[in-house]
Amino acid sequence: MKKFILALAFVPAFAFGQNHEANLKKIYDAELSSGHTYNNLHYLCKVIGNRLSGSPGAAAAVEWTRQLMESYDFDTVYLQPVMVPHWERGGKDVVKITNSVKHGVVELNALALGNTQGTGPKGLLGQVVEVKSIDQLKSMGAQVKGKIVFFNGPMDPTKIDAFDAYSGAVGQRGSGAAEASKLGAVGVVVRSMNNRIDDHPHTGNQRYAPDFPAIPALSISTQDAELLSQLLSEQADLKLYLESHGEMKTEKLSYNVIGEIRGTEKPEEIIAVGGHLDSWDVGEGAHDDGAGCMQAIEVLRLYKALGWKPKRTIRAVMWMNEENGLRGGQEYAKVAKAKGEKHIAAIESDSGGFLPIGFSSTGTDAQRGKLASWADLLRPYQLWNLQKPGGGADIGPLRDQGPILIGLLPDSQKYFIYHHTEADVFEVVDRRELELGAAAMTALVYLIEQEGI
Repeated sequence: MKKFILALAFVPAFAFGQNHEANLKKIYDAELSSGHTYNNLHYLCKVIGNRLSGSPGAAAAVEWTRQLMESYDFDTVYLQPVMVPHWERGGKDVVKITNSVKHGVVELNALALGNTQGTGPKGLLGQVVEVKSIDQLKSMGAQVKGKIVFFNGPMDPTKIDAFDAYSGAVGQRGSGAAEASKLGAVGVVVRSMNNRIDDHPHTGNQRYAPDFPAIPALSISTQDAELLSQLLSEQADLKLYLESHGEMKTEKLSYNVIGEIRGTEKPEEIIAVGGHLDSWDVGEGAHDDGAGCMQAIEVLRLYKALGWKPKRTIRAVMWMNEENGLRGGQEYAKVAKAKGEKHIAAIESDSGGFLPIGFSSTGTDAQRGKLASWADLLRPYQLWNLQKPGGGADIGPLRDQGPILIGLLPDSQKYFIYHHTEADVFEVVDRRELELGAAAMTALVYLIEQEGI
């Protein structure tokens, strides 16, 4: 009897019989009654603000998240250096219709796209030609030479998942300027990636093609895209004036911010959970992706608050430069491979702080089958969708190292109202939905670190 009592003294604090139902409830109860996610997001948004790679805001966010994780007494907190692109908007972005017979001069709600070379103060004036897709642009050939191409392909309203609609339209923004430049166009205006009609222009990344001119590329709001299209149908010789001041600067040193709790039984097996710390230079990056970052930190904080010691290592990662380069995710995977680290799972939250409904995943049949086996445990928390393929941009570079890639899957209907706009601020985040997302990520991490995958 005495030997049995002594043996019990050495049982880890987390040896609780794998009562998964009870422990998932503890996670949710702790987060929904006394979570830190919402207040931490408030500080990130309201005190630090937007965090474009290479900006003072990004540097401040790196230092603050490092200090935050240290204050929670994680086992290890460190910075992982990474060189990032540094683009500055440089001034007010302008798109004007100059010769409308019906309205005269009309200024449209506009934002330059990320990494775009600006027109400079003299601006650019040109005749407009409208297309609905890159394929239509290519079919026009030399007809667009010397003109400003207006990409007006809307997100498909019949797609129930708004991310599917986004995927079908975003090519115009990402490579529209590159393809138009190849045909001799002098500028590009893109309909914002938004699934409703409003006055908010959306920025976002775009990429130029090597060996072709870097032409100005700006977005306009969906409301103004509708207006421009209507006026073009009535007046074919419509002209636009574009003015933007964007410029690529010298690359800057930045950091991924990493905190971890070491596993007690299989510390070499790593579960990475995170979001991207950078945002665009408009709004506060609340949904994209301050929410995901604060949810990831909360996973580890909840473990500490509950006094739990995981079997496997849990690592919170704040990736830098997802928005206009993906350097942070690429560097993280590169370093992991060089060190011979063994990631068994990588979980990313980058779809907003909305009501979680499940997890998307990319992995082997066995990995995805294991995830599906937890359906009965997750369903009481309304996490019913475990079938959707996917993962996340920052965890994508880890794929060839073998982990299952998992994305938190929130309800998608409102995300693109705020995505990449000045409207993406703390006030549009619902506290309960944000906390439910943090609890969902913690629940999944718990199941993975207990059972493996």
